[in-house]
Amino acid sequence: MLKGNLDKTRREAGCDEAGRGCLAGPVFAAAVILPTKFKHPLLNDSKQISDKVRKLLRPIIEAEALAWNVSRVEAAEIDEINILQASILAMHRAVKGLKLPPEFLLIDGNRFNKFDKISHQCIIGGDGIYLSIAAASVLAKTYRDDYMDTLHESFPHYNWLRNKGYGTLSHRNAIRTYGPCDHHRKSFRLLPDQLQISF
Repeated sequence: MLKGNLDKTRREAGCDEAGRGCLAGPVFAAAVILPTKFKHPLLNDSKQISDKVRKLLRPIIEAEALAWNVSRVEAAEIDEINILQASILAMHRAVKGLKLPPEFLLIDGNRFNKFDKISHQCIIGGDGIYLSIAAASVLAKTYRDDYMDTLHESFPHYNWLRNKGYGTLSHRNAIRTYGPCDHHRKSFRLLPDQLQISF
């Protein structure tokens, strides 16, 4: 069972990102402040639950959270500052948009840049340990998936409806056939023979 707050006496926001390893599309991040008594039997790391369960949990999280926000950093920004800094920037933007200011941040992963003098703790695998991080992972994942579904309508040949921008064989074959588009991360190795691609 996932834990609640690290310290119940303060307002903690869980933060997580989605789409860090994709070849295309933004990286999304979410920040969520849950009530100290919040529980849900289905809530877990978004990678460990089905799309159906994530979609069921999203409105519950949004309705019961004390505050939540989702933000993103586009592919062009990722290319400028690298994916690690883009993931951190997306989390900063998510925290900044919270309607309640958090007193402490629980960060999934092992790297973060301090934001606005708010203390934080990085937790590897935190989305499988703390409810607020798990909730953030669900929001980041579902909002990113929805966004990639929308992009798919204009770029159906990349099959983002199914691969969400990850480097599947079909996605890489489409890049080989059609070339990359503006939503591809040009700083990533899109194909094994990267040098043969003209941007």
